[in-house]
Parts: sequence; structure tokens; C-alpha cells
Amino acid sequence: MERLWAPWRMSYIGSPHPDGCVFCAQAARSDEEALIVHRGDRCFAMLNLYPYGSGHLMIVPFRHLAAPADLDADERAELWKLLTEALQALEAGLGAQGHNVGFNLGAVAGAGIEDHLHLHVVPRWSGDVNFMPVLADVRVMPQALSETRAAIAAAWPA
Repeated sequence: MERLWAPWRMSYIGSPHPDGCVFCAQAARSDEEALIVHRGDRCFAMLNLYPYGSGHLMIVPFRHLAAPADLDADERAELWKLLTEALQALEAGLGAQGHNVGFNLGAVAGAGIEDHLHLHVVPRWSGDVNFMPVLADVRVMPQALSETRAAIAAAWPA
């Protein structure tokens, strides 16, 4: 496999990883450090550090819980509200033309972090599944995560 230079990833890969839950740890950090684009009362939206594509967000309850059934009514309502706002922000801030939205519940379903529920929101564009993943086994990220975070945060609906 060929490699593309992406020096911004080394700062994360080489940094110490917190003990315990990564989402709980990120929620305690500054928005810029944690790549959080928006904080609600019960949930927050942040960029994925290992994104499927540019602008890949996760909506995460502040409360540490594993399953959708564990959400209380207020958490469910805010998670849905933040999803709606995230879609608007991705369209306004990054020009997204479509989206993939979903939960990976359990390791067999692809969950990398099973014990803290999080909803994936992946913006899509016409032609974004280009030749790079197919021919070169490479994903191209056209923008640094900090720049993507700033664009989405600035476009988040008031």
C-alpha cells in the first residue's frame, strides 16, 4: 500500500491515551482540543479522530451509557435535535450533499467503543467514493481536522 503524508495524525497517534472512556475524557477537554463542534445540555457533537471521510461527526451523550434504551427522554430528544443541527451544519459548512447516519452497537457490528453510545454522522458528496480506496487502498482527507472542526462549528445553527 502506498502512503500519503498526513503529519497531523502523528500528534494523536503518539499522544498518551486516557485511561477509561475516551468520550468521557474528551467531554472534559476544551472544544478545540477534543474537536467538539457543539455542546448541548445532555449531548455533544465531535469529529471522529479516525474518520470515514471529511466531516465525520459523532453525537455522544455526556452520560456514560451503552445502549439506546438507556437514554432518558431528554437525552433522546437532544440527540435527535443535535443530529438535525449536524446535518444542517455539514451542508452549510462543508457543502455536504447527503449523509450516512447510524449506530454501531456491539463489537460484531463494528463498534470500536462499545461502552459509550455514539451516533455516527458521515457527510457525503457526489463522486466521493473515488479511485483512491479502490486502487490505492488509501483514503484522502482534504482538510486538517482542526480546520474541519472550525468550519462545522461556525456553521452550527443557533
